[in-house]
Amino acid sequence: MIAIQNLFADIPGELPEELSTELLGTDTFRIERIVSRGQASPPGFWYDQETEEWVLLVSGSATLRFDNGRKIDLKPGDHLLIPRHVRHRVERTGAGQKTVWIAVHYGGK
Repeated sequence: MIAIQNLFADIPGELPEELSTELLGTDTFRIERIVSRGQASPPGFWYDQETEEWVLLVSGSATLRFDNGRKIDLKPGDHLLIPRHVRHRVERTGAGQKTVWIAVHYGGK
């Protein structure tokens, strides 16, 4: 049977930490919903992933920073591809609103 699900369902009112939920995954890719509310990467932490990551900002706002110094401000509808091993971090997410992301990870070993 085909089940309808909603991207905005089951988001708690309070988010003491970022919430990540796998929506679909196989051996070759993973789609996750990430919900943030004011969270950012810890100081000095950088993502350095084995997979390509395509990110779509669905709602809210966020800023990504790359280790080459580039900073990207995201608004709803913005999306980008982060190649594997491109070090990046979440500099900020909107504190007064829920920021909802879709991340697709693929191309891992």
